[in-house]
Amino acid sequence: MAIFNSTYQPALMAMIADSLPPEKRGMGFGIVTLIGSASTTPAPIVAALLYSNFGLIKGMSIGYGIVVAFFLAAAFLRVFRLKETVKVTERPHISDLWKSYPIAVKENFGVWKKVPKSLFYLVWALIIVQLGFSVVMLFFPVYAVRDLLIEEAIWPILTAAVPITTIIFSIPIGKIVDKMNRKIPTLVAFVLFAISMWLFVHGNIWLVVISLILVGAAMVMMNTGAGALMADLTPKMERGKVNAFMNFTGFIFMALGNFIGGFLYEHVSHMLPFYIAIALVIPSFILTLALVKEPEKREE
Repeated sequence: MAIFNSTYQPALMAMIADSLPPEKRGMGFGIVTLIGSASTTPAPIVAALLYSNFGLIKGMSIGYGIVVAFFLAAAFLRVFRLKETVKVTERPHISDLWKSYPIAVKENFGVWKKVPKSLFYLVWALIIVQLGFSVVMLFFPVYAVRDLLIEEAIWPILTAAVPITTIIFSIPIGKIVDKMNRKIPTLVAFVLFAISMWLFVHGNIWLVVISLILVGAAMVMMNTGAGALMADLTPKMERGKVNAFMNFTGFIFMALGNFIGGFLYEHVSHMLPFYIAIALVIPSFILTLALVKEPEKREE
C-alpha cells in the first residue's frame, strides 16, 4: 500500500496544481477538500453500523471489502478519464524503474536548487506538523475509548464531525485564500491543531466533539492555504519532484513518529504523545511566519 500510494500521490497532486489557474487555486483546493469530505462523511456511521451488527472482525472484513471496491472504481476513473498536464518526450518503462530510482532520489533532493527558499521552509513546516500528528494519530480511538471512556460504537459517529466541518468551511475558506495572503489560513491551521490536541487529551465527550470540529477546520485551512501556496511557489515542471520529496521525507518522519508515540504511550504516559504533537506545532508556526514569503508572481 505504501509503495503504490507514494507512486501515484506526487503525480496526482502535481496534476491538481497544474489544472488550477493561479487566481483560483484556493477555491480549487477547497473544492477538492469538499469532495473528499462529502464522500467520506457517511463512513464513520457505516463503520458504527458494521461494528454494532457484525462485531469487530467481521465488520472490519466487510469494511475492507468496501474499500477495495471504491479503490478499484477510483483506479478505473484515473486510468481512463485523467488527461496528462505535461508533455513528455519518452514513455517510461517498468523495467527501468529500479535503474532510475537512485537518479530520481538525487533529483528530488536537488530540486531545491531550482525552487524558491520559501517553498523549502513551507515543506519542512508541513513535514514537522505531520511528524507531530503521526505521534498521536494511531491513539485517537484507543485514548477516546480507554481513557475518556467513550463507548466504542459512539466514537466513529463522533468522528463524523471532521468531514462535516470540512464540508461547511471548504468553499468559504477557498474564497478567502484566493482574496488574501495564503499564509494566514496555514498559520491559523497550526494554532487550531494545537488547541484541538489539548482539548482532546483533557476532554469529555463534548470537548472531543469540539476538538474534532477544530481538526476539520484546520484540515480545510491547511489543504487550501498551504496547497495553494505550494502551487504558487513551485514551477510546473518541478511539482512532481517537490511532492515526491515531501512524501519521501514525510513518510520517514511519520514512521519515526509512530514508533515514538507508541513507545511513549505504552511505557511512559498516555498524554505525553499529545503534548509532543502540540509542541511540534511551534517550530512549524515560526518557520512559516518568519521564512515563508508569498511570491510576487504565482507560478502557472
